[in-house]
Amino acid sequence: MTKPFQFKASDVKVEKRETVFQGFFRMDKLWLTHPRFDGGDMPVFTRELFIRGDATCVLPYDAERDQVVLLEQFRLGALGRTQSPWLLELVAGMNEDGESPEEVARREGQEEAGLTFQRLDKICDYLVSPGGSTEMIHLYCGRISTEDAGGLYGMEHEHEDIRAHVVSSEDAIAMIHDGRINNAAAIIALQWLELNRARLRRGWQ
Repeated sequence: MTKPFQFKASDVKVEKRETVFQGFFRMDKLWLTHPRFDGGDMPVFTRELFIRGDATCVLPYDAERDQVVLLEQFRLGALGRTQSPWLLELVAGMNEDGESPEEVARREGQEEAGLTFQRLDKICDYLVSPGGSTEMIHLYCGRISTEDAGGLYGMEHEHEDIRAHVVSSEDAIAMIHDGRINNAAAIIALQWLELNRARLRRGWQ
């Protein structure tokens, strides 16, 4: 049986590339071809590619109190659906040039929730929507104390308006099961917490 990953990035031939939109985000159009699994080659075809840098997301977790901090803020992409476009999410931010994901995590923890991470445990890296976007998420769980957590945050010049909520782990996990939390980073992180919670409570205290 044929094994996966027989092709590499070098097997893709980009015939032409141009930027078709540049605003808050960027969109490129590519003309490309690549090998087929049957041994032939794809005819040249076009795709639009959403150019977006990598981002870092962190689930803040207090193992002693068994609580997480979730951020509520408006998200344009959720507008027009039956749900509220104010979502419960993780601490998150775009990676700037020269910044490590851990540096982004610590910066955004302060800016978005007033939190200082005592340690960061890596969960995973994942591609958000590889069919049309370049974005990679670096996902962490961050150790915090929720003693003074919660409140209003956000950077005015970035038009952020954020409310930080302290939520029990049980309630947060329940919200992914009933669909109230339906964004990928929060789902992945909370499911990871569900699997690793007992270990963190033993090892982080």
